[in-house]
Amino acid sequence: GDDNSGRKVITFSCCRMPPSHQLNHTRLLEYLKYTLDQYVENDYTVVYFHYGLKSLNKPSLKWLQTAYKEFDRKYVSKIFGLFFWFYSVLLSRIFKSLLTISFSFPRYKKNLKALYVVHPTNFIKILWNIFKPLISHKFGKKITYLNYLSDLREHLKYDQLNIPQEVIRHDENLRGKQKGKLPLVVKVPPPRPPLPTQQFGVSLQYIKDKNKGELIPPVMKETVSYLKRKGLQVEGLFRRSASIQTIKDVQKLYNQGKSVNFDDYHDIHIPAVILKTFLRELPQPLLTFECYDHILGITSVESSLRVSRCKQIIQGLPEHNYIVLKYLICFLHMVSQESIYNRMTASSLACVFGLNLIWPSKGTASLSALVPLNLFTELLIDFYTNIFNSRTVPGE
Repeated sequence: GDDNSGRKVITFSCCRMPPSHQLNHTRLLEYLKYTLDQYVENDYTVVYFHYGLKSLNKPSLKWLQTAYKEFDRKYVSKIFGLFFWFYSVLLSRIFKSLLTISFSFPRYKKNLKALYVVHPTNFIKILWNIFKPLISHKFGKKITYLNYLSDLREHLKYDQLNIPQEVIRHDENLRGKQKGKLPLVVKVPPPRPPLPTQQFGVSLQYIKDKNKGELIPPVMKETVSYLKRKGLQVEGLFRRSASIQTIKDVQKLYNQGKSVNFDDYHDIHIPAVILKTFLRELPQPLLTFECYDHILGITSVESSLRVSRCKQIIQGLPEHNYIVLKYLICFLHMVSQESIYNRMTASSLACVFGLNLIWPSKGTASLSALVPLNLFTELLIDFYTNIFNSRTVPGE
């Protein structure tokens, strides 16, 4: 799923750790590397569900040390060192090991933007307070303790998370014990009808009707135009996040029908995040719910036929969706052509935009679904000219 800033969310559930004697350590390491490789080059968030870590499923300290050494600097510095630290604290009171890992935190890369520890025990909190002076202040600010699952709603898209039933039941038990002690839940008022100038969270048709029949939404047209002029060679374009408050302010300006001058913000990543946010907040994905299952099947198609299959799938889109998609992919193709400078290849862009273009109508996309979704998006970008050659898009 995504957090409220559009950053990808990685969840780690202790209750799903198998008994230590059943672990195939080699396979587990390969799985971790494969999973993390899809995210850690971009800004991301980690949600750590602590419930379920028991003596039976705690990895041994020896295995953790081996895993720590096997991960290259990319993994260690971004996320695995964090889990290694947590587990080593819980598994051992060996201060030498703890200090070694703690002092590695100043080298932590900035891509990890937030860590939410859900259902922390008092033991974790006490240890954190003891060793907090050894952790950099900047990294310490990224960690948030959440006592209940409902607290996650304030920070990310809760409904997109795949939360184990064991964790949900544990949360219900905690709330049951605290019944009468918790403040009353404030009822959320019903949603207001959208403004005539609304841009975010409304359909393409609504935007078209309110903008004199223009097919390309103003938000897309302005962000793409700005990024074409000033962002094509920016390293890590679309990988970085921006100030949450600034993004909200820009959204508010657009929704009120006011003009936005991105030069005023002195941050090229703001229009990039705004573009992703616009796509993510569409009531229906740009590629439509109907295409979801067809796209999942792309990996079962013979490699030489995949481009033709992609073309066939998007030909079935409503005309308006097709035109907007073509406009977007044309731009992303341009970005990929500058990858020698911006390091954003078609594959990198696909990892960023895949779940912003398509998601299931119910629940969230599974980890296994990411491969076909990202592959489909990568093919659209890589073979843009071959796939989109039947219609002309305004503004190209």
